Amino acid sequence: MNKPLRRIAIFCGVLIFALLARTNYLQYVKADELNTRDENRRVRIERYAHERGDIIVDGGKAVTGSKETEDSDFKYKRVWQDGPMWAPVTGYSSQAFGATQLESIEDGILTGNDDQLFFDRTMSMFTGDKKQGGNVVTTLNSAAQKAAFTGLGDKKGAVAALDPQTGAILALASTPSYDPSTFAGNSSADTKAWQKLGKDKDKPMLNRALRETYPPGSTFKIVTAAAALENELYTDIDAKTNSPVPFRMPQTTQDLPNEGNIQCENVSLREALRISCNTVFGKISDDLGNQKMIDEADKFGFNKEVFTPVRADASVYPKDNPPQNAMAGIGQASNRATPLQMAMVASAVANDGKLMQPYMVAKRQSPGLDDIYTHEPEQLSQPLSGENAQKLQEMMKTVVESGTGSNAKIPGVTVGGKTGTAQHGLGNSENPYAWFVSYAKTDSGSPVAVAVVVEDSKATRDDISGGGLAAPIAKKVMQAVIDSKK
Repeated sequence: MNKPLRRIAIFCGVLIFALLARTNYLQYVKADELNTRDENRRVRIERYAHERGDIIVDGGKAVTGSKETEDSDFKYKRVWQDGPMWAPVTGYSSQAFGATQLESIEDGILTGNDDQLFFDRTMSMFTGDKKQGGNVVTTLNSAAQKAAFTGLGDKKGAVAALDPQTGAILALASTPSYDPSTFAGNSSADTKAWQKLGKDKDKPMLNRALRETYPPGSTFKIVTAAAALENELYTDIDAKTNSPVPFRMPQTTQDLPNEGNIQCENVSLREALRISCNTVFGKISDDLGNQKMIDEADKFGFNKEVFTPVRADASVYPKDNPPQNAMAGIGQASNRATPLQMAMVASAVANDGKLMQPYMVAKRQSPGLDDIYTHEPEQLSQPLSGENAQKLQEMMKTVVESGTGSNAKIPGVTVGGKTGTAQHGLGNSENPYAWFVSYAKTDSGSPVAVAVVVEDSKATRDDISGGGLAAPIAKKVMQAVIDSKK
């Protein structure tokens, strides 16, 4: 063979070898990645070729479903029952815009593609049964969810409710909300609905219960009181505290004011929480110092993300200078918390100091309704001793019985709570946030702890308070949980 032909033959051989190597690389190395890429339309067609499994509440009630589509190569699309009420729990699943929250995290189970359902898929090949998705059974209580959603009404805000004894999430509401069914397909109408939601200045697709952090205001005084008890700054909740009025902020010439005409000088911890004395808790935070306050806040779950399995943003108790630390001790300055976080605070107190890991998925089921996963409750931390937790329970109970939280009273039930009205805007120029956190106790223990924040309302500024706006919502949620257990 002459030299030019030999060069051509070698070059062609190299090309063939490169082609074989590339083909094997795509088939065996990159196959899984390519099969799961959103850009792979065949994967999306297969995902929507059969009915999706359901998201379940109350142990057996489906809040989702599937509907056949018209004029589309995607055979089925997702639908929801009471979509706006459940969207903060389920998220959305759209043929055009992907999925979020449980619809995304549990997609493998819901589509039937998860490895846990391999046996079911294999058996259907022999039986000829059509492919089906599995179900995700949540911990949500529909009565509590409805009480939270309707209680918020047209107000902007959020509610989170937990079972203190297990960490199960019982309600997770956020308003304003949206209906995921309006953009579940891939038509022009779905696109218009999606674009309209994206332009809405009220951010209806924002999950305020998990993804928005607010200054917790006076509800954070529960954590500051816990820090005082745990560090033995004070041990007797009815003894006088070293709390002068006025209290001069450290390293400043500024006094920390109390709200309204209340007598806070040297009052006890119980009385300070009952009437919500800024001076008492600001001084406690200053006396303990920033690091001890951070350490206690961390035990309650601050400064780290929480996975339910849906991710909740980290609440923040910051490293700060003395004057800012004093303000953070009363829930202001750079102190920020999600409603879920403040429900965790109330639940730890109600559960005798044990903080359970919040969770939303109780079970995963095969298409045949066999349980393939069951969640086991897990303790997250121990923010305070049982003795100190019981002292805080007594303090919070006094707030409801004869203090600022009287609107949360439930006949025949022990209720403890704390109100909060957090400053908002530069120089407190905007309407404040109204907070209420609480727990309820019956003869069988504490079945529910709740956090409510009302971010915006039509009430005038002077009428905005945690006790006036948020406490009645918390009461309805607690009552719904208690009634559902009868």
